[in-house]
Amino acid sequence: MKDIKMNVSVKKSIVHILLLFLFVNQGFCQTSKADSILFDFNHRPEKILVAAHRAAHQNYPENSIAAIRESIRMGIAIVELDIRVTKDDKLVVMHDRTVDRTTNGSGKVEQLTFEEIRSLRLKHKDNLTGEQVPTLEEVLIEATGKILIDIDFKAAPKHIDKALALIEKHKMENQIIFFLYDHKLSPKLHKKSPDIIIMPRAHNQNEVEEILKWDYIKVIHVDNSFYDDTLMNRILDANVRVWMNALGKYDTMEKTEKNSGFEALLKQKNINIIQTDLPRELSNFLLIKK
Repeated sequence: MKDIKMNVSVKKSIVHILLLFLFVNQGFCQTSKADSILFDFNHRPEKILVAAHRAAHQNYPENSIAAIRESIRMGIAIVELDIRVTKDDKLVVMHDRTVDRTTNGSGKVEQLTFEEIRSLRLKHKDNLTGEQVPTLEEVLIEATGKILIDIDFKAAPKHIDKALALIEKHKMENQIIFFLYDHKLSPKLHKKSPDIIIMPRAHNQNEVEEILKWDYIKVIHVDNSFYDDTLMNRILDANVRVWMNALGKYDTMEKTEKNSGFEALLKQKNINIIQTDLPRELSNFLLIKK
């Protein structure tokens, strides 16, 4: 009886091989990194994906093209980027409302023209670099076929259509994760762009239940405050990913004692996307944990 019994891991491996075979034969499997990431995203829920907060910015300015390239080089699955709009309606990548902290300039993004912002240079750890503030379009071009982009849209909602038009122009719909602070906006965004991956934030268990009613949702941003194994299992059973942040508490623990933060975070075992300021360290940790 033991000889004919396959263990769970062997069964999973066979399923993955069959899925990959089908994926190839249906003509969807390309040679790009993004296709491999998307296959993992959609078909390998047991694989934890790493999301680099503001891109891999330990050695490069946050939200910069250089940090995105570093994320791609490291094999990171997702970069999180913040989108704002200039005075003359150009969508640019910038976390803060002002350019004061991250550039050699000053003033609110929305009160500066694109030309004014373009003349600035990004800082890294208070040191001036040659990096410029990128546009959303430049980011899309850089990321095409290479990595998924989690968009934290910080411009006014009226500018979302402009962002969606750029995403459609570059055929990037399937590489975009659009983060929504208000989950109730999900149906409206899905109607506008049905191929974009929408990630609503749930602030409590009731909101998770509401979100799970929409069959087009593939990932939910959850918080420590209401994490529950049973509830997260329900999310995974619905073929939806569970996104959790290592930012703050767990990243800080990790800087103090290697692997302590990530070990503590993964006690919440039913999470499979982790956003961090330490993408290299998290990637190495996950390799060891395999």
